[in-house]
Amino acid sequence: MRYYLIAGEASGDLHGSNLMRGLYAGDPQADIRFWGGPLMDAVYREHQDGDGFVQDYKSGAVMGFSQIILHLGRYLGRLRSCMADIVAFRPDAVILIDYPGFNFRVAQAAHEQGFKVFYYIAPKVWASREGRIRKLKKYVDKLFIVFPFEKAYFDRHGVSYIYAGNPLIDAIDASPLVQQPREAFLSANQLEDKPFIGLLAGSRKGEVSLMMPVLAAFADRLHAMPGYENWQFILAGAPSRSLEDYAPFLAGRESYLKVIFGQTHAIVRHAEVVVVNSGTASLEVCLIGTPQVVGYRLTPFNFNLAKWIMRARYISLGNLILGRKAFKELIQHALTPENLETEVRRLVEDPEYRSGMLADYAEIREKLGGRGASSQVAESMIQLLK
Repeated sequence: MRYYLIAGEASGDLHGSNLMRGLYAGDPQADIRFWGGPLMDAVYREHQDGDGFVQDYKSGAVMGFSQIILHLGRYLGRLRSCMADIVAFRPDAVILIDYPGFNFRVAQAAHEQGFKVFYYIAPKVWASREGRIRKLKKYVDKLFIVFPFEKAYFDRHGVSYIYAGNPLIDAIDASPLVQQPREAFLSANQLEDKPFIGLLAGSRKGEVSLMMPVLAAFADRLHAMPGYENWQFILAGAPSRSLEDYAPFLAGRESYLKVIFGQTHAIVRHAEVVVVNSGTASLEVCLIGTPQVVGYRLTPFNFNLAKWIMRARYISLGNLILGRKAFKELIQHALTPENLETEVRRLVEDPEYRSGMLADYAEIREKLGGRGASSQVAESMIQLLK
């Protein structure tokens, strides 16, 4: 059978790659065409020859409502190009992976063209813009959800779904970087054997530009404190970013602030504490098991708009899964170098506080279910098509 997958972010590339493995395993005749990233491309090339990689997600990622408006012409052009490619490929199913701003439009257009539409990793309609549920019912043939708290929500709204656990468990447990010994990580990246704080500033350019001034000022403050003079601060460079995105914040801090690309899981695994931009990365930190504090900033316009439409109690998936705050969320004006310093020092210096967070992490993992989610979802899709 033929499958057309669309992922628009780094997390979608990860989940899309694992789903593709499941599709190839369950359907030896699978013919896949996709929008995604290097992880999906690597799986594709293991199983197929040709030019199935249509578009790299890095070329289209934007942050916030205002950015979508500013790039509207490019956005509509990508949508037209996508639908023309789908029509030419004639897939048995269009599989949309998260990325609702674009994928909802594709769902409607693909449905109207007569294609079967599967949505993998449900749009977060429980957090904002609940009116999109009508579109899920109208344009999506089957929804595949990945969080246990979503079951009651979609049951209540009469949306048919399949829940097979969360694919991040497989991705984290199988990650070679999570298993890499500390000595090997330090040696490979020419780092001294010193404690360090991991910094994850987000994957979009807008996120990086808003987070980095705060993270750099926080590194300055903590580095200047007695007992922390020899600590390092390691930035996990996002796959869609380049060194020039971070360079202005590294200047003058080279002795203690560094950026490393392609090593995010290892950085999280060996850090004492991680400061992370909210998103899938925060849940990955929970599953890897490193104490964290979440920080998030938007432009004033986007923040005010988000306050108006957001319905969720927390912005972090781990806290949402627990239904209580396992770790602190510093949002907008609360995200300051001073507040980061206070929280990070507590996580370093208060063993009881640290161990309480790790106990909450164990509960989060338990609630997400066991392994094998990606392969189960792939098998369900194949059976539905049969």
